[in-house]
Formats: sequence, structure tokens, C-alpha cells
Amino acid sequence: MSWAPHTVTTVETVEPHPVAALSALFDDGMPVIGPGDALSPLWHWVALARWPVSSVLGVDGHPARGSFLPPVELPRRVFAGGEVAFHAPLTVGATVRRESRVESVTEKSGRSGRLVVVVVATTLYDERDRLALEERQDLIYRDAVPVPFAADIEIPAAQVPAGPPLTRAGEWVWDLATDPTLLMRFSAATANPHRIHYDWPYATRVEGYPGLVVHGPLMTMALAEVLRLEKHDAPILRMRHRNRKPLFCGQPARLRRVGAAPLTLGLFGDDSGEPCSTLTIEGARHA
Repeated sequence: MSWAPHTVTTVETVEPHPVAALSALFDDGMPVIGPGDALSPLWHWVALARWPVSSVLGVDGHPARGSFLPPVELPRRVFAGGEVAFHAPLTVGATVRRESRVESVTEKSGRSGRLVVVVVATTLYDERDRLALEERQDLIYRDAVPVPFAADIEIPAAQVPAGPPLTRAGEWVWDLATDPTLLMRFSAATANPHRIHYDWPYATRVEGYPGLVVHGPLMTMALAEVLRLEKHDAPILRMRHRNRKPLFCGQPARLRRVGAAPLTLGLFGDDSGEPCSTLTIEGARHA
């Protein structure tokens, strides 16, 4: 299949309804961001989410590759991380221009086998055509993994609703609780149809995960929300985020500060000492 990277330019509205949906999802007592307010860092993932039309969806729920994204044949897709530079605020209700392009496609060999790294660059301009945001996202495609025989997989018992997902456990320490409803609501808020986040049989029997996978963007946005919860309002110039390993639905997780210069937050799902996700903030200084 012939494919070449190309720039996609769209004019979009910073929608208030998904922003309100994310506020309701976090339910953490912070002020609701409404029309005319500046978006919190990374909330453009919700406010500018785009729903793909049903006719282009592939087996995994994502749009079939070969149009904007390259026709990578490896089946497992992971949101591995990226970087966002903030130049001017984006306000709810405003019109923005988005330019997106696949910056690179790199084949590699990792510990788990063959993989392809796709880097997507996005630039946002505000209503006055000022540069507002520059972003790089790293997508990784991997080989399929052996899947346990279906009869050997235990269907999880019904989970008690998690309630508000973030609860304070100490200074700059927060616990994150997840349940299937939370994952479904985040998928809806971010227009993310990837089945590993809501379709338990698909996640376990097709992609071989032990359960529903917590979204990489949800882990990253939960880390960013800690800044609001700690009332850390220093200017933020840049955020670097990296998802290192998966977190599964219902698995206890703790978010805490792991560095002060630059300010770095980590999300931990077990006692291995390795975070599932990290977020590094430049331009902010901890008092």
C-alpha cells in the first residue's frame, strides 16, 4: 500500500462539554473549567478530541492505518509518551487551527520482539493565529503475544465503584482508583475507541492482557491533575510524559512527587520501584 506522511489541517472549537465531562470524572473538588476559562495543561486531549467515523474503524477499535497513520502491520498499539510545549493559553469555546503530521516511522527490535515507533507532531494556533501549543506523541506498535486458552482466564468479579478516583494520601501523594465505568467514561471524553480499555474479552483473549488497560493519557492527566490539587500554579512551559508499563483496571496505584528540579511526578502500580508513568514539568518551581 502506498503511503506518505502528509499534514492534516483542521479548524476546531475548544469544546466545553468534554471539558465538563472530565471535571465530573475527576470529581476532586477543583473548580470546573467553563467557557472563557483557560484550559489546564493537557486538557486539550479532551477539548479537541476527534471521533472517527464508524466506517474507518479497525478490529481494535482504532481507525484502520494507512491514511493519516502509516500502514503498520503490528497489532498492539501503545501510547508511549511525548512532550508538550505551552506558548499561549487555550480558552474553552475558542476556535483553534490544528496542524498534525507523522514526523517519523522507525522500526526497532526490543525485549518483547519487533516494534515500530511512530512519532506524531501537532501544532495548535489560537484565534489570533498565535502559536499556542506544540506537541509530540510517541506511538508504539508491537507484535501479538501468546494468549492464554480462554477457559483458563477467570472473568473478574463485579467491582465496587471506585468513586472519586483521586484521594490524598499525604503531601504530594495521591491514590488513584479505577473501575470499568471510569475507563469507559474517559474513553468517551477523549473519543478513544481502543477496545483494550472497555472490552474485557478482547483485551484478554485477543491482545493477551490480564484485564482492562488503564489509558496512558488517563495516567498522565491524573499526574497533571495533582498540580491543580496541590495548588501549584507556577507557569508551566513544557511537559514531558512517558508511559513505561501498563496499569490495569482495579489495580491500586499511587501518584507522588519523585523529583523537584525539575518537578517530576510518578505513578506507581506495584512495589517494583519502577513507575508506570512519569510527568516532568519545566518552568515550574516547587516552593
